[in-house]
Amino acid sequence: MNFVALDVETSNPDLASICQIGIVTFANGVIVDTWQSLVNPEDYFDGMNVYIHGITEEKVANAPTFQQIYSDLKRLVENKITVIHTPFDKLAISRAIEKYNLPPINCTWLDTARVVRRAWEEFRTRGYGLSNVARELNISFEHHNAVEDARAAGEVLLRAIEHAGTNLDEWIVQAHQPISTSAKSTIAREGNPDGALAGEVIVFTGALSIPRSHAAELAAKAGCDVANGVNKKTTLLVVGDQDIRRLAGHTKSSKHRKAEDLIAKGQSIRILGESDFFRLLDVA
Repeated sequence: MNFVALDVETSNPDLASICQIGIVTFANGVIVDTWQSLVNPEDYFDGMNVYIHGITEEKVANAPTFQQIYSDLKRLVENKITVIHTPFDKLAISRAIEKYNLPPINCTWLDTARVVRRAWEEFRTRGYGLSNVARELNISFEHHNAVEDARAAGEVLLRAIEHAGTNLDEWIVQAHQPISTSAKSTIAREGNPDGALAGEVIVFTGALSIPRSHAAELAAKAGCDVANGVNKKTTLLVVGDQDIRRLAGHTKSSKHRKAEDLIAKGQSIRILGESDFFRLLDVA
């Protein structure tokens, strides 16, 4: 999972008015380098933009122009998968390149806003802004600081890869397909109201010895509502085998970590292994 994540801030509504760029390099799902620079946009600063990111004309007075940092930018992203959150950053880079009449940079853009809308049902139509997604996934960052936003976008992508079981190359294709046809098939089920486990809300993470869809059917038949992700309604989490390559340096999946976080906050969630899950079904 090798890619770079990029974010920019602008001084005014003109997308070419880049005043900060941040780039974070990920190798094998781990951050290996960060680069950030203030940029003199050679343009005015709008009060609303300053309110959002706190960068002023005085702060960039001695900063390089976009033309002067262009070689660093090209070195870091040329011929690489470049992750952004929403098209804003891609368009801003393009407009700044046009402004200074510089050669285009060849890279493969991947918009994580499009990824999360396809990876998580709850973000499909709303709530897929970086701040909200990061909060829901327990990713802490300093919003509207370019290198922090870039890092958060990269970590969101890693969580999506882990959650959906869709690799980086597959996301490059799926992110450009209509949501209705590219979204990973949901395992969400309504539980049998007469089942012994009625009222339980179950979530699966990791690989099981049977297809996850089959496990979902068994759980629903026993009465469990089956959900795609851990939330405040979750009561059961079944943990299967984890692919360490998808854990982004962690020892547990994002669902597992979120469940433990909710447990620490007082929510009642039982974390089960696959064998425990089957025993629970036998009892039911």
